Amino acid sequence: MKLSIGSDHAGFAVKERLKKALQEQGHQVADLGSTNEEPCDYPDYAEKVARDVAKGTAERGVLICGTGIGMSIAANRISGVLAACVHDRVTAEMSRRHNNANVFCAGARIVPAGEIEANLKVWLETPFEGGRHSRRVEKIVKLDKKG
Repeated sequence: MKLSIGSDHAGFAVKERLKKALQEQGHQVADLGSTNEEPCDYPDYAEKVARDVAKGTAERGVLICGTGIGMSIAANRISGVLAACVHDRVTAEMSRRHNNANVFCAGARIVPAGEIEANLKVWLETPFEGGRHSRRVEKIVKLDKKG
């Protein structure tokens, strides 16, 4: 799968770990920053990854910050993005199965790195269930058009 990944300073170390694991699993990974642990602004990286997903440059995106909350809020401002703040295997699975999330967000200060990696694996492997959930996701997508 073609993925774009990004982080702020708080998520940098976890991003680097995830990038390596994803590449070892055979994924193509575009690292859109940050490039170190110097303080930076998470919306800059959320926008880069979210725009890659919205344009189809990446099939899905991965964003890591301190809590995962700021990244998910920022990424969800980009039309075509369904970003989920994932903190365990249940939210990883359900954000894909029922919500068709295309951007995974996690908090490096909240969830241990190994658990984030395991949650991401579940998220990547879980298909969208469709059916009644398609109708609900379409309603979410239409909210963009309402302004």
